Amino acid sequence: MSPLDPDEFRVDAREGWERSAEGWGRAADRIHDWAVGVSATMVDALALQPGDRVLELAAGPGDTGFMAAELIAPGGTLICSDGAEAMLDVARERAAAQHISNVEFRRLELEWIDLETASVDAVLCRWGIMLIPDPESSAREIRRVLRPGGRAALAVWDEAERNPWATLARQALVELGHLEPPDPEQPGQFSLAGPDVLAELLAGAGFLDVTVAPVAMQRTYGSVEQYLSETAEMSPSLRTAISALGEDERDALRERTAALAAPFTDDDGSLVLPGSSLVASAGA
Repeated sequence: MSPLDPDEFRVDAREGWERSAEGWGRAADRIHDWAVGVSATMVDALALQPGDRVLELAAGPGDTGFMAAELIAPGGTLICSDGAEAMLDVARERAAAQHISNVEFRRLELEWIDLETASVDAVLCRWGIMLIPDPESSAREIRRVLRPGGRAALAVWDEAERNPWATLARQALVELGHLEPPDPEQPGQFSLAGPDVLAELLAGAGFLDVTVAPVAMQRTYGSVEQYLSETAEMSPSLRTAISALGEDERDALRERTAALAAPFTDDDGSLVLPGSSLVASAGA
């Protein structure tokens, strides 16, 4: 594996999320349904009150922040932010459809948050901080923008073996020679999944009363074809790999993925894939 160039990584990641936003928009209702338990756990940990100012980072379709927006009304404001403008467009559309009016939309980076120090009461970040080159800087920035006594809730993915929904397609692509195995030293879905890694990250940034707990979830698909299609739409790296395949290679990918997914496949061909997220809460 070549050494990580952080600046090049950030540019590539931004472009990938801009391209994937349309797919996230199409799947937004399904994302909400399988992620709602994680989002609810995060929002509950913040003990929000009417009038609070809440920042959501890496918001994607915005569902976690929208849950918070209901609790801080009247008088409170949600700052819904993402690094990809196209993702913010998805969140804007969903907020309008849900008649959520106490929300501002901002393009903000995780590693340098363009907000004043001690300017928000709570911060949410679901499945974002493990994907960046410098999560330590992000944790310090989250701590900086929180007011004294404020709280943060962050979610990352648990270890890979507990998330077959995230690993089967990539494993098939690796086995068929279309992708390199993931580099554990680079940012990725499972880079903060190890025991105590997230807790130590937050404690090192100055957070207090850090707790981390797993939240179980599952994702369902009508077929292997639906699983591969939705996965390609939502993952920038897998989208690139799958879109480059010829017809025969796609057939082989479906066959190999089906074999790997056999333990999770019902008689009608539908898939029920388990998952596990780690949710951390901490005080400023």
